[in-house]
Amino acid sequence: MTGVVIHGEGLGKRYRRGALQQSTLLRDHLSRALKSPLSVFRRTKDETFWALKDVSLEVREGEVLGLIGRNGAGKTTLLKILSRITRPTEGWAEIHGRVGTLLEVGTGFHPELTGRENTFLSGAILGMGKAEIERKFEEIVAFAELEKFIDTQVKHYSSGMYVRLAFAVAAHLEPEILLVDEVLAVGDINFQKKCLGKMGDVARAGRTVVLVSHNLAAIGQLCQRTVWIENGGIAADGLSEAIITRYVRSSAENVAGRTWDRTGSGRVRFSAVEVCDSEGNAHSSVLMGQDIHVRLAGTSEQKGIEFGLAIQIVAINGTLVSWIYDQFKTFRSNGDKEFLVDIRIPQLILMPGSYLLNAWAGIPSQEEFDYVKNAAPFEVIQSDKIPVTTAVQNNLGLTYVPLLANQIK
Repeated sequence: MTGVVIHGEGLGKRYRRGALQQSTLLRDHLSRALKSPLSVFRRTKDETFWALKDVSLEVREGEVLGLIGRNGAGKTTLLKILSRITRPTEGWAEIHGRVGTLLEVGTGFHPELTGRENTFLSGAILGMGKAEIERKFEEIVAFAELEKFIDTQVKHYSSGMYVRLAFAVAAHLEPEILLVDEVLAVGDINFQKKCLGKMGDVARAGRTVVLVSHNLAAIGQLCQRTVWIENGGIAADGLSEAIITRYVRSSAENVAGRTWDRTGSGRVRFSAVEVCDSEGNAHSSVLMGQDIHVRLAGTSEQKGIEFGLAIQIVAINGTLVSWIYDQFKTFRSNGDKEFLVDIRIPQLILMPGSYLLNAWAGIPSQEEFDYVKNAAPFEVIQSDKIPVTTAVQNNLGLTYVPLLANQIK
């Protein structure tokens, strides 16, 4: 990486909520006065909000920057400002280089034109000559898999066809800076893989990419640096793995609360619950279909107390999606009244998303020692490995039963 190609300083964008922005043109004021003479004396209620506030950042040439955050955090607004689609209310931004943007399905396409005509139009907008576009044309069509429909008006395209052509044009016409919003979710898994591969090629070619996505696996794979946008401002900026970990934990904590919700007699108490990857390293994100470990540590009120363990996996919305229970084995605290249990869950069968762990200890059907809700947040990220088993017994004698909503008690 060399020089700075994107520089934003104090960027802010204010919108009016629940009303159209009022024009400042004299003709529009006169028109409203003629339609409703009393309107000139009425003051509209000033309900505004800042979609973006005091955002400053730099992106260097050849850098692949990820932008993450919840819906409505301000990510798309920032990209629209950088791509000159909208003007900031305050602050300024400088862009050095030819910019290709893909902010929504069919951005820049004219519905009455064919796919072929829109390809040449998009290239011309990027400042490319006809010969340069022709040289890339066959590659674009093949990537988009639209050979049979390239001379069809794009208004007849499905959303998937739209996004395939839009991405192919944006990526293959070699802009020096590529700004991509969350559009890949429209395509199927195979096309998403092609897009990720192409963006990797673009990055390796030394061009700059700014990628907005809720696919944290894609961000982690493509981007060395990630910026977390929250409530219109920058919450964190740094190495992708660290920022993604913080973001996932924050997402779970906002739902779960920052203190454990627990019940039980207290004869056994959990002190720590953590999710680990297949190699046993504590991690906040795991691959779908991968073996994971759950470590449970705690203390008991007396030495050598025996108890059973169970784990619930709960979606962020509170839905119980699976449970792991102690069918064959009891556990015992050691002479120091402490225990540490490592439970391996083979082939985690969960869809990508955010989850929480509940932990239970007690004597089944007799006494609950400790039941901790929302003990540990973790993220399941997409993987091509999709297991087909529905119930397996692991090496600790625990049974993993996915997609059952039975109560542990």
